[in-house]
Amino acid sequence: MTARSIRAVTAATLAGALAMTAAACSKPGGSAGSSDGAKDSAVVGIAYEPESLSPLLGYGKDGNSKIFDGLLAFDGDMKLRPALAAELPKVSADGLTYTYKLRQGVKFSDGLPFSAKDVVFTYETILDKSTNNAAKTELDAVKSVKAEGDSTVVFTLKYPYAPFAERTVLPIAPEHIAGKQDVNNGAFTTRPIGTGPYVLTKWTKGDKLSFKANPDYWGGAPAVKKFTMAIIKDDDVRATRLRSGDLDGAILPPNLAKAVQAENKKRETYAAKSFDYRTVTLPTHNKVAGDPAVRRALDVAVDRQAMVDKILEGAGKPAYGPVPTDSPWFAKGTERTHDLAGAKKILDDAGWKPGDDGIRVKDGVRAEFPLWYLSGDKLRQDHALAYASDAKKAGIDIKTQAGTWEVVEPRMKTDAVLAGGGSPGDPDFDQYTLLKSSLGGDGFNNMAWYDNKAVDTALEAGRRTNKDAERKAAYTAVQQELVKNPGYTFLTHIDHLYVVNDTWDGLSTQVEPHDHGLASGPWWNVEDWKPKK
Repeated sequence: MTARSIRAVTAATLAGALAMTAAACSKPGGSAGSSDGAKDSAVVGIAYEPESLSPLLGYGKDGNSKIFDGLLAFDGDMKLRPALAAELPKVSADGLTYTYKLRQGVKFSDGLPFSAKDVVFTYETILDKSTNNAAKTELDAVKSVKAEGDSTVVFTLKYPYAPFAERTVLPIAPEHIAGKQDVNNGAFTTRPIGTGPYVLTKWTKGDKLSFKANPDYWGGAPAVKKFTMAIIKDDDVRATRLRSGDLDGAILPPNLAKAVQAENKKRETYAAKSFDYRTVTLPTHNKVAGDPAVRRALDVAVDRQAMVDKILEGAGKPAYGPVPTDSPWFAKGTERTHDLAGAKKILDDAGWKPGDDGIRVKDGVRAEFPLWYLSGDKLRQDHALAYASDAKKAGIDIKTQAGTWEVVEPRMKTDAVLAGGGSPGDPDFDQYTLLKSSLGGDGFNNMAWYDNKAVDTALEAGRRTNKDAERKAAYTAVQQELVKNPGYTFLTHIDHLYVVNDTWDGLSTQVEPHDHGLASGPWWNVEDWKPKK
């Protein structure tokens, strides 16, 4: 979970198409004017908005940025494939050197050529201390990146970092443009130029991202010529606009997806497995939430399966940490069973005694704290309310409150937050930024200010070796420590649901990160869609 990743920095990624005219907005995906009336445009509804469109600041770092390409990309099965690289990298026997041969003839959308110098510029700029990229710890292993001519790039690592190749899906920025601007505030952050299949035409903040197809894209010009991502933070509004015909597709919570699908058989529902979790931060600096006994009690007081059944309508599974239970990295035996009696005993033994109103008190401190959730996010609201209800049964009074991230962020040091995160692939990707003590207070990294030296040691061990057995042991140790002192109460892992008009062929889903809709969805490969005849 990187800074702003809870809502969008890794807001990581996809984007969408040309600014629509008034007519196109009322009839999204209107006729291309061809003889067969094929559609050449689509409008989809997403829940999150990026803060920046610059990969130098974290945009698109997990892949699928339609403006940019990385050296590598993920296919539909989440296997790495070449993108700006002509082939997969050659890795030295000691795991310290990665050599990439670059694809020839690639141009940025302004017509200037892509070369090795752009790769070097991108990585060196991200690693520069003056660059405000909250995800730079993800590239901590990089010692140097050097160009060998125009078509070869060599990365040298400080230590053998097993998932390094997966980090090179990071989009490449043009040195000739971004290198001449203030990296943190220049025009490139909102008007980017890349090598990707789509070109940004307009970004109306709070409203939509508009793109057009790149006719000179090295992978072939997309059939979807215009693709717009409407930014609609409220779940109910997104559903209403899909019903009304304003949208061709949208991400929806399970109950709304089911209802919208049932109303119109010409829509398809796409379910995507994900690493996306919902969790409650338990701030170390809160006298109640920071108490290990309270944390352990909440961990067993919560009824995760009920949340899956009632809130997600079965579209997900209980979460006991950032690693899903069906992942090979999950530590068996760290599941927590719903046990209200056990929660009460933990609190009793720790000196938290029920008051006259049933709420516990210890040393004059009442067992209560606020829990914030994002305004308009029905899933977070429902999770927050269910969590507070379960906590109250154990004698802990949690006050749920809605707010924007601008309201919530300054309060995160002492107030709990119904947060989200999750990144497919390697366990280092999410656990390090979520749990590393040195990242407490670093934006949306380690939101709970979690501080556990054993976890810190295991996280470093896990990322500094490429030996599977050693890595497995390290991440098992992390998960076991979270049982002893859970700085977060993990609730559910969520399957993402998308409802889309049945107009195009080629739609599919990947295993998805937390930043759903923007980074993923059935439109992760929109450049490959073809109109149905």
